[in-house]
Amino acid sequence: MWIPTEHEKYGVVLASFRGTVQHGLPLEIGDTVQILEKCEGWYRGFILKNPNIKGIFPSSYIHLKNAHVKNKGQFETVIPVEDSVITEMTSTLRDWGAMWKQLYVKNEGDLFHRLWHVMNEILDLRRQVLVGHLTHDRMRDVKQHITARLDWGNEQLGLDLVPRREFSMVDPDEISVTELYRLMEHRHRKKETPAPASTHHLFVHVKSLMSANLGEELEVFFHIYDGRENRPLSERFFVKLNKSGLPKSPEKTERQCTLFVDLGSSDLRKDVYIVVHIIRIGRMGAGEKKNLCSVQYRRPFGCAVVSIADLLTADSKDDHLLKVYACNTESEWHQIHENLIKKANSRYNLSGSNTGLAVGLQLLHGDIEQLRREYMVLFTRGVSITRKLGFSDVIMPGEMRNDLYITLEKGEFEKGGKSVARNVEITVYVLDIDGQILKSHVAAGAGEPGGDEYHSLVLYHNNSPRWAEQIKLPIPVDMFRGSHVRFEFRHCSTKDKGEKKLFGYSFVPLMQEDGRTLPDGTHELIIHKCEENTSLADCPRYLKMPFSKANLPSNNQTLKGTKESFWITSFLCSTKLTQNGDMLDLLKWRAHPERINDSLSKLKEIDGSEIVKFLQDTLDTLFGILDESSQRYGLKVFDSLVHIINLLQDSKFQHFKPVMDTYIESHFAGALSYRDLIKVLKWYVDRIVDAEHQDHIQQVLKASEYIFKYIIQSRRLFSLATGGQNEEEFRVCIHELFMSIRFFLSQENKTTSPVAQTQAVFLRTFPAVYGELLKIFTVREVAGFVRETLGSLPTAVHADCLEAVKLQCITKTVESQLYINPESRCILLPVVLRVLQAHMQEQRDLVMCARILTSMLSLIQKEENGTAVSITVEPVVSEEVELIVESLLGVLLRTILEISNRPQPAGPAMRLQFQDVTGEFVACLLALLRQMSDRHYQQLLQAFSSKDNLRDFLLQIFTVFRILIRPEMFSKDWTVMRLVTNNVIITTVLYLSDALRKNFLNDKFDYKVWDSYFYLSVIFINQPCLQLESFSPSKRKKILEKYGDMRVMMGCEIFSMWQNLGEHKLNFIPAMIGPFLEVTLVPQPDLRNVMIPIFHDMMDWEQRRSGNFKQVEAKLIDKLDSLMSEGKGDETYRELFNSILLKKIERETWRESGISLIATVTRLMERLLDYRDCMKLGEVDGKKIGCTVSLLNFYKTELNKEEMYIRYIHKLYDLHFKAQNYTEASYTLLLYDELLEWSERPLREFLNYPMQSEWQRKEYLHLTIVQNFDRGKCWENGIILCRELADQYESYYDYRNLSKMRMMEASLYDKIMDQQRLEPEFFRVGFYGKKFPFFLRNKEFVCRGHDYERLEAFQQRMLNEFPHAIAMQHVNQPDQTIYQADAQYLQIYAVTPIPESQDVLQRDGVPDNIKSFYKFNHIWRFRYDRPFHKGTKDKENEFKSLWVERTTLTLVQSLPGISRWFEVDKRELVEVSPLENAIEVIENKNLQLRTLITQCQSRQMQNINPLTMCLNGVIDAAVNGGLARYQEAFFVKDYIMNHPEDGEKIGRLRELMFEQAHILEYGLAVHEKYVPQDMRPLHKKLVDQFHLMKSSLGIQEFPAYVRASPVHFTNGSPRTCRNSVPNIISPDGGRGVARRSLPSYPAVNRYSSSSLSSQASNEVSNITGQSESSDEVFNMQPSPSTSSLSSNHSASPNVTSSAPSSARGSPQMAEKHKHSRENACLSPRDRPVSAIFPNPMDPAQRAPPHQIGDATLPRSDPNLSAPDKVRPTPSSWSLDSVKEGAPSFSDSFGKMLCPPVPPRPPYSAGSSAKNMRSQSPVSASRSPQKTTVPPFTPSPTECQSTSLVSNSPVLSGSYSSGISSLSRCSVSEASGTELPAGDHLPHPLPPPTTLPNSVSSSSDEPIRRENKTPPPYSVYERNNPRRPVPLPHSLSIPPQTDPPALPPKPHQLRTGSMKLDGTSDPRVPRPRPLPRKVSQL
Repeated sequence: MWIPTEHEKYGVVLASFRGTVQHGLPLEIGDTVQILEKCEGWYRGFILKNPNIKGIFPSSYIHLKNAHVKNKGQFETVIPVEDSVITEMTSTLRDWGAMWKQLYVKNEGDLFHRLWHVMNEILDLRRQVLVGHLTHDRMRDVKQHITARLDWGNEQLGLDLVPRREFSMVDPDEISVTELYRLMEHRHRKKETPAPASTHHLFVHVKSLMSANLGEELEVFFHIYDGRENRPLSERFFVKLNKSGLPKSPEKTERQCTLFVDLGSSDLRKDVYIVVHIIRIGRMGAGEKKNLCSVQYRRPFGCAVVSIADLLTADSKDDHLLKVYACNTESEWHQIHENLIKKANSRYNLSGSNTGLAVGLQLLHGDIEQLRREYMVLFTRGVSITRKLGFSDVIMPGEMRNDLYITLEKGEFEKGGKSVARNVEITVYVLDIDGQILKSHVAAGAGEPGGDEYHSLVLYHNNSPRWAEQIKLPIPVDMFRGSHVRFEFRHCSTKDKGEKKLFGYSFVPLMQEDGRTLPDGTHELIIHKCEENTSLADCPRYLKMPFSKANLPSNNQTLKGTKESFWITSFLCSTKLTQNGDMLDLLKWRAHPERINDSLSKLKEIDGSEIVKFLQDTLDTLFGILDESSQRYGLKVFDSLVHIINLLQDSKFQHFKPVMDTYIESHFAGALSYRDLIKVLKWYVDRIVDAEHQDHIQQVLKASEYIFKYIIQSRRLFSLATGGQNEEEFRVCIHELFMSIRFFLSQENKTTSPVAQTQAVFLRTFPAVYGELLKIFTVREVAGFVRETLGSLPTAVHADCLEAVKLQCITKTVESQLYINPESRCILLPVVLRVLQAHMQEQRDLVMCARILTSMLSLIQKEENGTAVSITVEPVVSEEVELIVESLLGVLLRTILEISNRPQPAGPAMRLQFQDVTGEFVACLLALLRQMSDRHYQQLLQAFSSKDNLRDFLLQIFTVFRILIRPEMFSKDWTVMRLVTNNVIITTVLYLSDALRKNFLNDKFDYKVWDSYFYLSVIFINQPCLQLESFSPSKRKKILEKYGDMRVMMGCEIFSMWQNLGEHKLNFIPAMIGPFLEVTLVPQPDLRNVMIPIFHDMMDWEQRRSGNFKQVEAKLIDKLDSLMSEGKGDETYRELFNSILLKKIERETWRESGISLIATVTRLMERLLDYRDCMKLGEVDGKKIGCTVSLLNFYKTELNKEEMYIRYIHKLYDLHFKAQNYTEASYTLLLYDELLEWSERPLREFLNYPMQSEWQRKEYLHLTIVQNFDRGKCWENGIILCRELADQYESYYDYRNLSKMRMMEASLYDKIMDQQRLEPEFFRVGFYGKKFPFFLRNKEFVCRGHDYERLEAFQQRMLNEFPHAIAMQHVNQPDQTIYQADAQYLQIYAVTPIPESQDVLQRDGVPDNIKSFYKFNHIWRFRYDRPFHKGTKDKENEFKSLWVERTTLTLVQSLPGISRWFEVDKRELVEVSPLENAIEVIENKNLQLRTLITQCQSRQMQNINPLTMCLNGVIDAAVNGGLARYQEAFFVKDYIMNHPEDGEKIGRLRELMFEQAHILEYGLAVHEKYVPQDMRPLHKKLVDQFHLMKSSLGIQEFPAYVRASPVHFTNGSPRTCRNSVPNIISPDGGRGVARRSLPSYPAVNRYSSSSLSSQASNEVSNITGQSESSDEVFNMQPSPSTSSLSSNHSASPNVTSSAPSSARGSPQMAEKHKHSRENACLSPRDRPVSAIFPNPMDPAQRAPPHQIGDATLPRSDPNLSAPDKVRPTPSSWSLDSVKEGAPSFSDSFGKMLCPPVPPRPPYSAGSSAKNMRSQSPVSASRSPQKTTVPPFTPSPTECQSTSLVSNSPVLSGSYSSGISSLSRCSVSEASGTELPAGDHLPHPLPPPTTLPNSVSSSSDEPIRRENKTPPPYSVYERNNPRRPVPLPHSLSIPPQTDPPALPPKPHQLRTGSMKLDGTSDPRVPRPRPLPRKVSQL
């Protein structure tokens, strides 16, 4: 049976529990659990960090701990009863643990390790605290250390600042907000700036003296020396070094380490030095021999100095090597350090090149106790203390010191009969009153213990020695009286045994008869002569003699006149002895009563340190005098007392105040003094107003605190002694005194008047008196005194300084003990509030005002929290709050507004202070609002006299709340403070919303107040500190327990207020849509559920108002973008928005339009969310770009939001630019460019564009785009833009820029010809499955790969971009299960582009560099082939059943474009039959062979291997049986019988086979020429096999005339014919037979073969012939029948069906203005001039139109794509003349050459196909000039023209260009005919055919034929499939039909002489491809 637990509530897990039992709760060691129930050794409960999961666990696993339970029952919370520091440590370490691991993940190694150390340290300290064995002080230190560490870690990890008091965390509810603010501020400040230490100490550690020539012991003396005043500041520190220069007692560190203590900040100056003197102990001369003398002397060695300021900058831990300078002239020894300081180093030698004293020097800061704690090692190891000479800056009471310092300055000695000066040594002794030597009381300095005597150093042969040696005599105070110091002088002989001979002595007593000690200063002592063996033991005998020349009686001339003297300087530093006679006179006043007056007067002149030494004695003396003769000395004693009291105000003596307090409490006995003190004080106060000099009175008032202390203590002593007599009299005296004070305070004075200053002085000290008065008077009485005194101050005070002082006085009053008492508070509060209100209204002294308010409100909170007196206190507190609200709330709000809106002051200190004031006032406001109850709010709102006042108040408080919510209001880590603020705000807003509803609705509606309210609510909900989702679970839990989710509360309030608005809602539509949308995006489900329905309401009201909700839609869309890009919103929100609103509008009449809006917004959200998710990723990838494209298109097409569209254009541009997709970047920027026009319209500043005209921006865009096209190697597109810009510059006559633009254009042409372009691969990618983003989901795309990227690399890249995707291994279309799967599937395969611009690709002589552009740019369609077998597969010959499934994909946009990938718009499937497949395969192979042959022939191949392998593969086709298999499959009778419809195709296959044989023969001929020697056997084998193959095809030999002679043919574009003899070849019949169109196949160019007999030898010779000169290469022109292999050498296997176009017609000037953009692309020089029309022809020469129509069979539907059309059989003359059956009229015409005999005029060339279509479906053909020659019928066209012209809807057909060929021997001039611009037809003209002029089959000259479009087989051949060999051309009979002539347009005829002499106009330019409109690119 489970029983709820009573006491077992909280425990810690001792061992991990797996929780494998039913309902078991898994536990880990260290978890804390809350226990709910127990049952037979088991507990049920939950882990505190995850309270949602409850379960059972064994009780033996839990260590129970004591705990408090809050709100018992279902929602109880448990707080462990333990030290709050431990609780905090535990929770903090848990939080840190998770973050610590994250640091490792983020690779922040430094912080990771530091935090690890700190965590271990805290754990260790936690153990110590838990064990509980620490002493109280140690526990305090440990806790302080722990909290410091916790704060450090929190700060490093960016966690919140914890408010603490006495190391434990503070509950913000338990203390006032003002106090919380103070704690936070204090902790914040503490973190910022530690106060600079006023006391400093110098640590010195002597290491060694490094010198080469030691060998004697040394004494080293350190002291600190003031270079400015030339005096030592400290006593000396003395270290003995041994002969090696190391310390003598290394084991005793105090002998080599010292601390120079108590240096003031003023001592750390540049001119304060550490001075080191070094004395050697040894022989007189440093170089003397050892055996001369054994006596040791102290002799000068050297000196070193270093400035203290250098230590401040140097690294304190480094050792210093001090340079030691040797003293050359001993007479200067006493000032060597001064000279070194003055930089007079040149006088002294360095005592050795490497001599230096190694010393550790370090400056330490802080008082000595602090150092003991911080540098414990230093003090435990041992360090001597070296004191300052004199007292430190601050004298501490109880400090004992009695040191006499004597400096041996100099001496004057007589020669004493010697020829040389003496070597004088002084020995110093201290003797007591009995003449006994005081042992150990002579010290050379700190560091070494004192000795019995001291020997000075010896200066060699010097009768006026100057030693300047300081010694210290630490003589006890009780021994001072009667002691004296004796100095004995000896001469140190350097001869004999070197004994020291006594020759005189001096002495000085330490105390005079009157008790004064030896005065400080220099004393000239008398040297008493004596014999060498005189005994000085009889002290009393010589002590009677005079000791100092200053003390000699005037009659003693003998001693005065003697020249011998000895000077010393003495300095006493004693806390017990005085040298001051006046002080002694005062203390001994009873002995000399007559001197009292004098002594009291002189007291002020005595040094303060002397007075504080004898403070108690002095005070006893003063009150003794007062008691005995108050009448006579009362005033003087009072003044002396004032002097002493004020002396203690000095910072040097402030520590003596406690001494005086103790004296008053314990030792003061003046029970009668109070009367005199009151009397004198009143006397002074009464004279204030009249007195001229106020200084003394001000001194008196300054001391008033202590005077009152003496008065009160005296009265208490009197009351005790007399049982309370004279009480009334005393009260009357005090009342009278206060009346006098009030009178003088009430005087109105100017600022500068002395009285005003006196008032200020009194007000400063007045609050200190309260506490004293309370000792005798009741609280109410004292409060009365204070109220009346402060109330007596004049209200209109002019004195600013007095105002400030008055406020300070009130501050101290509020902070005093008096104010804490509720009784006195109700008396004082009105006075305080009055002053505060006045100041705050005038915005003066705000810092003080804030401080006063803070104190007042802190008190109220404390009163409330005190439970014992709550019944009596409650009404008092409530009343006080009421008073404060009434007088200060309004002014407080105004003050906060004013401060916040002020500009920030410049100085950092001022700014800090400013910030503080704002914070303080805000805390006060919050504290006040938190104190207000319902009653207070009601009273506040009722107090407003009018609606306007209430309105102003509400606006004010809402604005202030908005300021409080600002992020900069509090520091980043002050979350505690922010939460308290929010709690107060929401409580207040709930109270005020009632007032809003009652007073400002319906007819009294006020928009401004409501708007302010909504605005505040929205900002409130969106604050970062309320977004609980971003917090750690523990922090979130704490906040929810304490405050709940304040966002939901506020959201409900917004909703309820909105519902109250009624028709006034229309005022907030659309203004509030954005803010409310922002609120709904907060990821809090409850809040969203509350707020989303408001949008339905808005739609409804907008519908009522205007019949639609376009405004709502527009605003929603605008805001969504900006908010979602900030990271707000999620998938859940999208679903919620959709479902809630759809549900809401179900019953509305406007449901349809509502659904549409919701759908639009939802779709936009989908895209925005995808966009945001993609943007989170690191590097730029396709996903980001695709997503941006999707969004950009959505804005343009669905939403028509131009500005958003342009913004995303630029975002996309940036992505491309970053990814170096320069071509795509250009296309993207073009989208914006095309929105602009060449106009002067001004454009505003936008994105990164400045304010400029539309023309300027378009120009800038053009230049940027050209630059990017250049980088992306898309130069053709750049050229078009260059031309457009050039046109603009030309129209503005801006020739400078025009020139630049032309040069840029030229450079782009150069790049096309010179630079290498890589050919990209294209890949089709399918994205299947629901896990893909919306813009990809279940769609297929074609992607342009990167440079060098092949399928495997592309696949890998896609899988990296979508790491969760699964790659599909087949290419079949997936089924629905894949589409609907909750996964990501990628299907990737390569596809082949189908180029649109076939005319360029088919044209001979166009270099590869140019063709490559057209192969891979502007591609809309792609193809993928999948072979399969239909029916039964023939194992012998699989070709019979091998079908191909061809998929053609059409994209929504051409590639490349604004993205590297575009979606597939349409897919078409065509099945290619085995026969058609065979035709394509052979065509492919033929093309490949041609290409390789041409490359080999033109020496483009480095080696011949590719050609060898290809020939071998075709001839030796052992794999599939080669052509034989096709013969078996399709040439057998069965197949022909079963497929009668394939007759034509079979014929075509046969042609191709012959053609292949023909090509192979070429190939072998070329191969033979170039094959290397080692491959000759292979070549021979190939030739043999070829003959076998030929015989299998039934070919015996090619006709002889074809082989007549070789034709020269080189790579490039052959232009001229050399001595060509015309031959007459009659074409086949012109009628084409329709056949089933073949779907185009990648890498196929279709060739129609003519009769092999007539052509093979011609073509072989064409290939093998070599041109004899470079000139001829340039001038060659192919003859009609030649196979232009050169034009195909670059055709890669990717070339597919191209369409013809006559893009060579000359553009006409008349059309220029119609096509401004296109015309910009052709400059006048580009337009051909040599195309001249002939006269219209004879009607007889024209063929009937219908005949030609029959021959061409044009397609009726121009919109069908090529593969779907019926394709007529192309006429075939040469192997390469028709590509894909789509010949180009202009190509063939442009390169056509007619033989020269007989000459004839040219005839007109047709215009572009597009224009032709509208006239007639009849194809134009050339009409012969000689009627005797039968004309040619043209090759029929069969493919739609998809040239550049047809791509552009703007370009008209006028853009074709005709060109005449250049030739040495013949001319063919052509002229282009044009149609009107409006005729846009997608149908091409058929190519023209050349005119054969004569036949000469036996000619030796090479035969040249130009036509690229040979005629088809004769009808006879085509209809007779059994015929094995086709009829040769020469035998075929052409039909006698006259082709029609095209009449020229009159305006196109150009004048010009017809050149019939065999030369053409050399000025004619070459044709060039048409420009495209870039927007179509």
